[in-house]
Amino acid sequence: MIKLLENPNKKSALHEKDGILQPEIFSQDAMAKIVSQRKVQPTAKELIKGILDHDKVALSRAITLIESTNPDHLSKANEIINCCLSHANKSIRIGITGVPGVGKSTFIEAFGTYLTSLEKKVAVLAVDPTSTISHGSILGDKTRMEELVKNENAYIRPSASGETLGGVARKTRETITLCEAAGFDTIIIETVGVGQSETAVHSMVDFFLLLKISGAGDELQGIKRGIMEMADAIVINKADGDNINKANLAKTEFNRALHLFPAKSSGWIPTVATCSSLTKEGIDRVWQTISSYLDMVKANNYFDAKRKNQNQFWMLETINEQIQSNFYNHPEIIKLLEENKKAVQNDRISPFAAAQILLKKYFKE
Repeated sequence: MIKLLENPNKKSALHEKDGILQPEIFSQDAMAKIVSQRKVQPTAKELIKGILDHDKVALSRAITLIESTNPDHLSKANEIINCCLSHANKSIRIGITGVPGVGKSTFIEAFGTYLTSLEKKVAVLAVDPTSTISHGSILGDKTRMEELVKNENAYIRPSASGETLGGVARKTRETITLCEAAGFDTIIIETVGVGQSETAVHSMVDFFLLLKISGAGDELQGIKRGIMEMADAIVINKADGDNINKANLAKTEFNRALHLFPAKSSGWIPTVATCSSLTKEGIDRVWQTISSYLDMVKANNYFDAKRKNQNQFWMLETINEQIQSNFYNHPEIIKLLEENKKAVQNDRISPFAAAQILLKKYFKE
């Protein structure tokens, strides 16, 4: 048998060819510059100046600072808030809530775009629910509002609700102050969308709008939802296509339900309307309703009285929050808390007795 000699210079047909070197997708110099800038933290005065100059970047950095749970950031955040207070309280604050799937983000984009066409500056504070398991939030409202986010006269700030109840984030009230100081005259607060527990947002806005969809229940179901008692207007969203007749029927049912509620202290009679965030039909009427409400409550002085009561409410809320924070971060309480947790779990002491021990220790200290 004749053995064929292999040519050592001949490559197999299965060999891997050298690839083409890919060009750099970013500049190393630019990346180094960005990293160096991130390490430089602006001072409180620099952030304040940026906010008053309507700089959105400075506004975002300041909001991040006040949302921080780092104790080292507290004094800096308080300085920013105190300096912005004299430039605040010059906006209209609108709270918008509704169950998940009602189309809040789509409505806010259509509504915000309409307001900017009226030469208004709109800030949207979107609150996203925080997972109790992973403790994370999607914060996808900027993705949903892709047109409004590119609008020069609009600013969108998503925040995680964290452990805060009532449909808002922990520092939404302070964020409103910064946005007003930055020149935004219309503040829209989008709640997490529970639909029945948005009590905190009601205490920080001038007008409370409840979004509904058809098929969510009759007037008796509406009465059971306490959120309706706080609403200044109910808007049936997604009133387009084959859903128009259903939306009009829902409007009639909710109108009947509203007549069974007690009169509001503002003297305002809540209204029900339909709209379509996709076709923009009815969006202008929503703003007309809000304008009529504001004209009335400013004329009868309810607007100013409500703002003063809200300020008092948030003073007390801040005290409660600070006491709670101090309690759980107290070194002696941290140690004693773990001991009492185990004692409660093993039925060696009742939860109420353990709570009394911890509270006595804290106030004694």
